[in-house]
Amino acid sequence: MFSRRRISVALVGLVLLALGGWLVGQFTSDGGEPGGDGSVPGADSGLEVVALADLPPEAEETWELIQKGGPFPYPHRDDTVFGNREQLLPQEPSGYYREYTVETPGSDDRGARRLVAGSEQELYYTNDHYESFVVVDTRT
Repeated sequence: MFSRRRISVALVGLVLLALGGWLVGQFTSDGGEPGGDGSVPGADSGLEVVALADLPPEAEETWELIQKGGPFPYPHRDDTVFGNREQLLPQEPSGYYREYTVETPGSDDRGARRLVAGSEQELYYTNDHYESFVVVDTRT
């Protein structure tokens, strides 16, 4: 009788431990959102991943405008379809990517810096007008 009770208590303890681990996992992840497994959306592209905080401060300002839906400094150029003609980003259907100007202090025009957002929450940054890209980790 005593050993059955010990086994029952041990089994209940194991079940509670497993349930507790599962609950911790649910509350510390993004729960089904792209990148919800802890990965950065777009990281599987093979491009370098860079924290938003490590980019020029104007990139964070542009990201905030993207999240708010504007207004953008170049309304006829920002939030427009990025065609990915350079094929440096993963191949996706037309209209998947949108581009946004990242201001360049002292520049007389839009400059070369852009954020490109994908439909699945990916965010890419270029500082050389689409010659190269990095994936932006917006969680930091």
